[in-house]
Amino acid sequence: MERINSTLLTEFILTGIPYPPQLRTFLFGFFLLIYILTHLGNLLILITVCVDRQLHARPMYIFLGVLSIIDMGISSIIVPRLMMNFTLGLKPIPFGGCIAQLYFYHFLGSTQCFLYTLMAYDRYLAICRPLRYPMLMNAKLSTLLVAGAWVAGSMHGALQAILTFRLPYCGPNQVDYFFCDIPAVLRLACADTSVNELVTFVDIGVVVASCFSLILLSYIQIVQAILRIRTADGRRRAFSTCGAHVTIVTVYYVPCAFIYLRPETGSPLDGAAALFPTAITPFLNPLIYTLRNQEVKLALKRLIGGPGTKSEV
Repeated sequence: MERINSTLLTEFILTGIPYPPQLRTFLFGFFLLIYILTHLGNLLILITVCVDRQLHARPMYIFLGVLSIIDMGISSIIVPRLMMNFTLGLKPIPFGGCIAQLYFYHFLGSTQCFLYTLMAYDRYLAICRPLRYPMLMNAKLSTLLVAGAWVAGSMHGALQAILTFRLPYCGPNQVDYFFCDIPAVLRLACADTSVNELVTFVDIGVVVASCFSLILLSYIQIVQAILRIRTADGRRRAFSTCGAHVTIVTVYYVPCAFIYLRPETGSPLDGAAALFPTAITPFLNPLIYTLRNQEVKLALKRLIGGPGTKSEV
């Protein structure tokens, strides 16, 4: 371990998540499989949305394609480093690599929060304002909204990275986590971190609370509108369209709130909770959106079946 009082650290050692040694090979293979399936599933959705003429110009599926890109990005940033935890020997991460990992995780994570909000608003307009939907939400506007989400996410990630690494780190260098995240890294700072903790709580709290509140309000209106649909088939299709989004939002937001919006405890459950937004949610997104979304399933059949299948639809 690097302990030099007068010299700043040049690398960190990620201790990873605790596990029984006899499960080392199984866990490595499990997360390797999760990583491969995450990329294959999201890449399949992205290709389907881009190729299928019935999907790629519709705002909902523009958002879904961007979500697939974000999921692949988050998985690539976190999961390979997590798998290194299940190999022998210490695997240090350079100081610059730690900065990059923290920045890109919060950049993509906050962009995902904004994107979930846009997806909820899109469903609200489609179900509650169906006649005006083509005017209120079109491909051009959805592209601009996605660009705004990317910019806002980049600013959020930059703010968190700058605030975290403006502090001196002079030892020890063991990060008690499986990736470089704000709470775990701040414990190693050789200076007062109270301002950082306050700004992190407020910044992430505002992003999470505002996005979640807007999503909640959207779905309250959506449920009320669905209950007014007279036909059982219409209600079923509406709930099916929105059910996938509600499931993913729940799986994503609950662990994030547990990690960032509570008093610092250093609980071992933090690592388990962090696996959801970093590894589990990117893996589940393609499964949920394909299994619960009839239009995506039909588009996949057209993509796999070729021209003959397209003509039948």
